[in-house]
Amino acid sequence: MKYLDAIKEGFNLINKNWQLVLIQICMVIICSLGFFIIVGIPLAIAFIFFGIDLTGLTNIHDIFRILNEPSEILSKYLGIFIIVIISFFLYLLIITAIGLYVFSGSIGIISSNILGKISKFSIHLFFEEAKRLFLRLLGFTTIIGIIFIFTAFVFGIIGGGIAVFVSNAQEQTSTFALFIGTFMSLILIIISLFVIIFLLSLTLYGIAALSIKNIGVFQSLKESLNYIIKYPRSLLLYAIMFGSYILISFLLILLGYPFKFIPIIGTIISFPYQLISYAVETYLGLCIFSTIMIFFYKTEIMLGVPSESIQGEQQISKEEKEEIIQDKIEQDSLKEDDQ
Repeated sequence: MKYLDAIKEGFNLINKNWQLVLIQICMVIICSLGFFIIVGIPLAIAFIFFGIDLTGLTNIHDIFRILNEPSEILSKYLGIFIIVIISFFLYLLIITAIGLYVFSGSIGIISSNILGKISKFSIHLFFEEAKRLFLRLLGFTTIIGIIFIFTAFVFGIIGGGIAVFVSNAQEQTSTFALFIGTFMSLILIIISLFVIIFLLSLTLYGIAALSIKNIGVFQSLKESLNYIIKYPRSLLLYAIMFGSYILISFLLILLGYPFKFIPIIGTIISFPYQLISYAVETYLGLCIFSTIMIFFYKTEIMLGVPSESIQGEQQISKEEKEEIIQDKIEQDSLKEDDQ
C-alpha cells in the first residue's frame, strides 16, 4: 500500500468520525475543571484552615526568602504540603484513567470502521470499545513505559560515559577532545532519534494489532515487532507522520506567540486560540493513529488473505469479503493463543 493512500484514508476516516475530536476536547475541559476541584479546592480549604496570610508574599524579596528556607516552610505547613501532594497524585491518577479510557474508545471506533463493523460514529459503540480495550491498553502502555524508562537509563549511562571520556581527553589535547565529544554526541543523538522513532512505531503498531486482531498485551507487542521487521518501510511512514505533527505543532506555537505581547486583548484571544490549537493537534494525532492502523490492516491483514479467496471483488459481496478477512483475524488470534 502506498503512503499517500494510507494517509488519505486515515484523514477520511477521522473526518467521518469527527465526534472523536469533540470527545477529546471535552475530556481536556473536564480534566482542567477537575484540577481546580481536586487540587485547587483542598488547597484553598487548607489555607483557610491553617489561617495562612498570603499578603506578606507580595514582595519579591519575601518569596526568595521563603524559597531559601524550604525546611522551615515544610515544618510549619506540613499538613498543607501533604494535602497538596495527595490531591495532585489523585488528580494525575484520575486524568490518566480518563484519558486512557477515552483513547481506548477512540481506537475501538477506528478499528471498527477499518474492519467494516460500523459505517458511522456511535456513542454506544464508543463506550463498548472503551470497556473492551481499556485494561489491555493499560497493560500495554505500562510495558511500553517500562521499556522507555529502561532505554532512557541505558542512554543516560552511555551519555555519562561519553562525558567522562571527553573530560579525560581534554587533559591530553583540547582539539582532539572537542572533535571526539562533538562526534560522539552527534552519533548518540542520531541513535537516540532512531530508537525513539522505533519505540513509538512499536507502540502504535502494537496498538493496531491489539485492537484489530483483538489479541493480548504480549502478543500484540510480539506482533508489532515482527511486523516492523517484516515491513521496515512502516518505520518511514511513522517518521513522516511524526515529523509532520512536530512541524505543525511548532507552527501553531509560533503563530500564538505574538498574542503574549498584546495587552488585555492578547490574553482574551489566547485562550480560544489554545483551544483551537489543541483541537488541531488532537485531529492530527487521531489521523496519525488512523493512518497507521489502516496501513497495518492493508499490509498485514489484507495481504495475508489468499488471493484466490478474495479475487474478483465483483464476484463476491462486500459482506463475504469482510467475513473472509474476519475469519483470518480470528485464526491468527487462535494461533497466538496456542503458542
